[in-house]
Amino acid sequence: MSEMYELAIVGAGPAGIATAVESYLQGVRNIVLLEKDENHNSTIRKYYKDNKRVDVDWKGQKVELDGRIYFVDGTKESTLDFFDEILQNHSVELQTHVEVQSIEKKEDGTFEVFMAGKSIKAQNVVVTIGRMGKPNKPSYKIPPSIRKKVGYTLDGCSEGEKILVVGGGDSAVEYAVDLREKNDVSICYRRETFRRANPTNQRDIANAIMHKEVTPILGVNIDGLEDDEGRVKVLFNEVEPQTFDRVIYAIGGTTPSSFLASSGIEEKDGKPVHDENYETNIKGLFVAGDITQESGGSIALGLNHGYAIACYIKGGCQICK
Repeated sequence: MSEMYELAIVGAGPAGIATAVESYLQGVRNIVLLEKDENHNSTIRKYYKDNKRVDVDWKGQKVELDGRIYFVDGTKESTLDFFDEILQNHSVELQTHVEVQSIEKKEDGTFEVFMAGKSIKAQNVVVTIGRMGKPNKPSYKIPPSIRKKVGYTLDGCSEGEKILVVGGGDSAVEYAVDLREKNDVSICYRRETFRRANPTNQRDIANAIMHKEVTPILGVNIDGLEDDEGRVKVLFNEVEPQTFDRVIYAIGGTTPSSFLASSGIEEKDGKPVHDENYETNIKGLFVAGDITQESGGSIALGLNHGYAIACYIKGGCQICK
């Protein structure tokens, strides 16, 4: 027999943790957080550089926090410590190294959540899988012989390498600026400016380029990669090829459409369909966090989603009114 939970949450990022904690504060006691990685907030751990600034107002978007989780500006490390603390202070079960494969609604109105080798049952399910759990990859094939030289995070980078960072958003800019001190760094972006990045990052990359600490390759697309005696030869379509020790792609993430489809969740314009309570076309099955956002990334919005869902599940608690 599978254990029955009142609430199961897929993904232990900010929105998932907020949904769990806000629900706990409103009287739900049988809650499980399911995380495929080894710890909560894997996106922050993997894709945020050390000491990266983490703001409540992400990309200048001001968000008033609705719930009882008091989140403030900080760094990658203080943010992880914050979520560690609120999980420790509330009775929420966190299961790690479990990847949810699909969710099925049963005839009695409950759900069965399927994982490799096991399943659990729940009265309500919230999906908070982040887009960066599935990073965008280039359309061209990467030769197997150089795959270890091509990545999507700073993992594997060492000192004294010639590195190409591909992308024009905050992560790409931060990677380039962070690596420049001990490496020969170039950044390639298909547009001429870094307008997608926040103002601080735009200033930092402009200064790095002005002082010749980062080489810009702007307004240029990449046609493919080749093995150049164990190094990565990058084939640009507007300029001559160059060879690098390592290439890092920071070109965003995508909605996990196959997972949503396997669970019966409808999509429109690349996002799951939901109502004002973040309930999908399947009653009792919710979505929250950056999977619902246009570009993703706002922790504050994810916290508000969790609060709204907790209120709705409890039928409109007093603190929500």
